[in-house]
Amino acid sequence: MLKTRVITAIVLLAVFLPVTLFAPVAAFGALIGLVVLFAAWEWARLLKAGTAGSIVYAAVAAVAVAASTRLESTHSLYQAAGIFWLVAGPYVLVRKPTLAAGVWRAFLLAAGLVIFSACWHALVAARTVGVAFVLSLLLLVWLADIGAYFAGKAFGKHKLAPAISPGKTWEGAVGGWAAVMVVSVAALALHAFEPTLYSALAARLGLVRALFVLTVLVAFSVIGDLFESMTKRQAGVKDSSGLLPGHGGVLDRIDALLPVLPLAMLLLG
Repeated sequence: MLKTRVITAIVLLAVFLPVTLFAPVAAFGALIGLVVLFAAWEWARLLKAGTAGSIVYAAVAAVAVAASTRLESTHSLYQAAGIFWLVAGPYVLVRKPTLAAGVWRAFLLAAGLVIFSACWHALVAARTVGVAFVLSLLLLVWLADIGAYFAGKAFGKHKLAPAISPGKTWEGAVGGWAAVMVVSVAALALHAFEPTLYSALAARLGLVRALFVLTVLVAFSVIGDLFESMTKRQAGVKDSSGLLPGHGGVLDRIDALLPVLPLAMLLLG
């Protein structure tokens, strides 16, 4: 399993790093569009849309992303996705409705078109600002995840959401937040690789409010992760798919990004 994970990670880095660092924004957008296409397919599968239905849904999502490029402003798109995560995200995690049936399935399939379109636009907009900016946005989620893993392993005692994801702890969540705070403050103090998400927030809001916003973004990265974990648990699967051997599916890799991306861009808009 470890060998498979490493090989997959190397292949992904070999594809994504050169495109992110050196390719034109259009090429980066095309690659992210492919990611969104597969993520939409997995979203529909978790909601039990069926084999044909999931393929059709992925095609519809691709059309929705393409159509959204004609919008004069993406603010409303970020706003709609942000409202979903601010309202529906916590509600679902607390009340735990059956997501793959009835009104909830129809709602989540419709919401997914907005969520994935907002995700695509946010990443492309971030890449337009600069490579350092888009990497700093991704780094926030990666740091929160890595910090949570190691802090949870070392200190985890109190379960965060035992009915949804038994492995996650409050200590891990705090460790992930601490990792983000340390790196953010260091980046701001050193003025490293600016403009970054951290420098942009500090310039717009001031240091204290910028750190508060980063705290909120870390919290929603956890919500995105737990939301996908709940859909998988209800669907009776361990991974969103087997597209990435050793890593699961595309959604397994971007679940925490889905709420963070539109919320971050909305706050900077």
